[in-house]
Amino acid sequence: MYFVNAPFFLRWFYPSVTFNRSRKEKKIYLTFDDGPIPEVTPFILNTLAKHKIKATFFCVGENIIKHNDIFQRILREGHAVGNHTYHHLKGWDTEDERYLKNIEQCQQLTRTSLFRPPYARAKKSQLKRLYLQFEVVFWDVLSGDFDQTLSPEKCYQNVIRHSKNGSIIVFHDNVKAIPRVQYALPLTIAHFLEKGFSFEKLKPKH
Repeated sequence: MYFVNAPFFLRWFYPSVTFNRSRKEKKIYLTFDDGPIPEVTPFILNTLAKHKIKATFFCVGENIIKHNDIFQRILREGHAVGNHTYHHLKGWDTEDERYLKNIEQCQQLTRTSLFRPPYARAKKSQLKRLYLQFEVVFWDVLSGDFDQTLSPEKCYQNVIRHSKNGSIIVFHDNVKAIPRVQYALPLTIAHFLEKGFSFEKLKPKH
């Protein structure tokens, strides 16, 4: 089970986490988790380049090592990168020191001040220390592209029905998301451009 919109109790439980940017401006923030991988990240980059828009990639360290040419392309094309741990660890199931060391291992590659915990699951004890170094970013719209029971059209509808000014939207550049992100991403961009929105990468608050 997952929530397309970040529910109020999640925002209450994590008061220092970023869920969205300012609601005052017609800006959308596309983010992509888990890559880079050759099966879909280049498609995402090509789509973004076609529309001359920037996004934010929360990268997994071991994928950066495996596919460093794609990671370098992300940087070269002016996108932001965030830390998504080295091994895509679930904080709830990982001892604090191991979790933090795994993040630091990824940080040697990403050198960013943005962090997103995989599965949005990190202990408060872990986050307390991470806040000293990172802006911890969740989202307020989860596309559901990782859900293999979800149709590509429903994934697209999830995004356009729930996004608004300042929304941080999550897609994934992983294998199981491919059919949905390939369908929904171009349509999402076209929809919001037509509505007068701009797309921006995340710039850290600190």
